[in-house]
Amino acid sequence: MAPRCWHWWHWSAWRRTRPPLPGSTPSFRQRFSTQEQPPQICVVGSGPAGFYTAQHLLKHHPQAHVDIYEKQLVPFGLVRFGVAPDHPEVKNVINTFTQTARSARCAFRGNVVVGRDVAVPELRAAYHAVVLSYGAEDHRALEIPGEELPGVFSARAFVGWYNGLPENRELAPDLSCDTAVILGQGNVALDVARILLTPPEHLEKTDITEAALGVLRQSRVKTVWIVGRRGPLQVAFTIKTSPARGRGSQNCCFEQPRRSQGQRTLPARHRPPAPGASAFSEAPSRCCHHQTGDGQQAFAWQSPDWRQVSCYSKIPAFSSLPTPARCCPHSPQQGVAEAARAVPTGDTEDLPCGLVLSSVGYKSRPIDPSVPFDPKLGVIPNMEGRVVDVPGLYCSGWVKRGPTGVIATTMTDSFLTGQMLLQDLKAGLLPPGPRPGYAAIEALLSSRGVQPVSFSDWEKLDAEEVSRGKGAGKPREKLLDPQEMLGLLGH
Repeated sequence: MAPRCWHWWHWSAWRRTRPPLPGSTPSFRQRFSTQEQPPQICVVGSGPAGFYTAQHLLKHHPQAHVDIYEKQLVPFGLVRFGVAPDHPEVKNVINTFTQTARSARCAFRGNVVVGRDVAVPELRAAYHAVVLSYGAEDHRALEIPGEELPGVFSARAFVGWYNGLPENRELAPDLSCDTAVILGQGNVALDVARILLTPPEHLEKTDITEAALGVLRQSRVKTVWIVGRRGPLQVAFTIKTSPARGRGSQNCCFEQPRRSQGQRTLPARHRPPAPGASAFSEAPSRCCHHQTGDGQQAFAWQSPDWRQVSCYSKIPAFSSLPTPARCCPHSPQQGVAEAARAVPTGDTEDLPCGLVLSSVGYKSRPIDPSVPFDPKLGVIPNMEGRVVDVPGLYCSGWVKRGPTGVIATTMTDSFLTGQMLLQDLKAGLLPPGPRPGYAAIEALLSSRGVQPVSFSDWEKLDAEEVSRGKGAGKPREKLLDPQEMLGLLGH
């Protein structure tokens, strides 16, 4: 994805240096990158963005030292807490991150909340550069009455619950209903639908938490509706996440509501490409497209137990659960190409259900008053990773570009930020002279009663998790209670 640009960025905020005249002696600032004093760099966040940024810095600067700060006691962020348990191959990237963390020039500092335990200006005073890679730790609200009622959850919280995120361990969703509705049609929505409908015995050998597995064993959910604003050819999920692929028990149905008279479907050549669209065309033996008697279009597999309903908008409709979730059908496209907009028809339909999960996107939060933040876009204003008007401060990952893309997208994005930082270091645009790095921050944290967790501490917790899972044939049984973790470490 191309980096987002803010037109109010002023390069004057970054001091420029001119090449030295022939015969002149380079200044200290110009010779900085060749000095024996290693640059001290701080990365905030230990998910893919943080580790890929650190990896690039360590690989391309032989003297750089990188400290990675993380608010959780354990590393790896979204790889550990976001990737679905039935996709273990995606988590193999942890092996690469572990190699980075074990480098003599890298250190993991877990259990440190930047913005609370230590301020960003304090980090900037201790390091030559600070990179914010803390991701998107919130969800986008529906902003309609009723979303706070029992039985309505964010998909982010639901994912955190079955993946062992400590803050979501008490979620306790009620799965005694037979129908669930998911609002949104991205990868997270499809992950949630797949977990809800996968037979529990197929999850027993994954790293899903035992608490979540116990609830899923008692689940009575048989049907999952996935509601989206756009049509099936514009779905946001990738093919890999679709329940239509893989397990034969997960048959599915794609429906598009009747269009009002005079409304038309945008020609295929004008439709924006969709990552999952080819899932509907590459398996004609399993899927048929037909026109129903009332003008409804449907892509249908036999005996559907999950259904995607496209071209609906959210409207206030949650009175109490279990009740219907109310949706408003609209024309899937009016306009051409990127100017296409969904237009409500004024009609409403009720979907009887006992569980509603909102999956309309993740959202980053501001981390510190000293750091610029765009609340509308939910990102830190930046130019190729350089934070606007704050020399020496950078960002990577979702907090840089927004919560889009897959892990490979974040890798490319983070490498670019690392490249920009090293360019500025070479050009003498970062503070000269030695910086204390973690030595200064350690003193601050100690005075504030904060007990950081090292990567060797994490490896002890990792061994404990693996040991607990071994008896059940699982790769691990995740620790959920931070106090238990600290107790195991003797903190």
